[in-house]
Amino acid sequence: MAKEDYYELLGVSKNATEAEIKKAYRRMAMKYHPDRNPDDATAEAKFKEIKEAYEILSDTQKRAAYDQFGHAGVDGSAGGGGFRGGAGGFSDIFGDVFNDIFGGGGGGAQSFRGADLRYRLDLTLEEAVSGTTAKIRIPVHVECETCDGSGAKPGTEPVTCTTCGGHGQVRIQQGFFTVQQACPHCRGTGKMIKEPCSDCHGDGRVEEQKTLSVKVPAGVDTGDRIRLTGEGEAGTNGAPSGDLYVEVSVKRHDVFTRDGNNLFCDVPINFVTATLGGDLEVPTLEGKAVLKIPEGTQTGQQFRMKGKGVKSVRSGVTGDLMCRVVVETPVKLSKRQKELLEEFAQTLEGTGGTHNPKHESWLDAVKRFFE
Repeated sequence: MAKEDYYELLGVSKNATEAEIKKAYRRMAMKYHPDRNPDDATAEAKFKEIKEAYEILSDTQKRAAYDQFGHAGVDGSAGGGGFRGGAGGFSDIFGDVFNDIFGGGGGGAQSFRGADLRYRLDLTLEEAVSGTTAKIRIPVHVECETCDGSGAKPGTEPVTCTTCGGHGQVRIQQGFFTVQQACPHCRGTGKMIKEPCSDCHGDGRVEEQKTLSVKVPAGVDTGDRIRLTGEGEAGTNGAPSGDLYVEVSVKRHDVFTRDGNNLFCDVPINFVTATLGGDLEVPTLEGKAVLKIPEGTQTGQQFRMKGKGVKSVRSGVTGDLMCRVVVETPVKLSKRQKELLEEFAQTLEGTGGTHNPKHESWLDAVKRFFE
């Protein structure tokens, strides 16, 4: 199978400078590194191709040979015989890129951005629809004030790690490759603490409860997230803090059910109103509104009240309120009420399907079924 052009692999032109090639390699290495793509079976092969391309194009002599003869001019220095360590070899490239990806700073102690935090914010439907400002308390790790984040007892200082010599990183030979990683003894800090701070116990950070104000925009729904930049856990060695993600969860409402920007509610009516029609007061999030019930309304009919739903937090479009009518059957009737109903029922006899069209069509369907 023909090899892909090295310049195309790195996404640079043939007259790219050394700095441009190095920058492109770092970007591509971060994108395709197997540790960052555990579910991509092709990532490892792609990563190896990128490393091979960089080894050739970062070497002046090899690049000249490649420019003149193509892959044939460098077959002895790439592929199976390439990436051998030594000056300009794979071990240097590997360490260089891993410094950039995982926080090394030219051999110094590693810094790590603080962890992101997540907080679930429970809101009523009214709060979610109209917006609110919520006060929340979250446990976070912040820099220890007693030791100013050093982790050492006041009056003492951390000492240089004897394992990594203060670099925060060690090189480990793994067969064919030399891998650079955080020092296991100082955890990448380059320092060892002989007398830990009594408050943070050498960690340099302490846990505390922090109160924050969260401005919730109108129209949010369950699953929406609000990001508070820098309100996560503190970073190490001067690295920035993480972010706090506030995830909205809207509580169940006694009257309304929400679907997107629309609201739904059941409206019970008596059979007289359903039969004769009339005006009915129904609740909305803005107060009461009048719903006109037409004559002959049946259970399950749905009426739309435009603009009485939720205003979208993204598009600004306001949804509707959908009112589903439920006709209630009278219960616990008096003797006189029962007599009146019986008299009324007698007036319906012999009228065919005039007053009960659904009942008649249902009987016809049943007859056809048994035939």
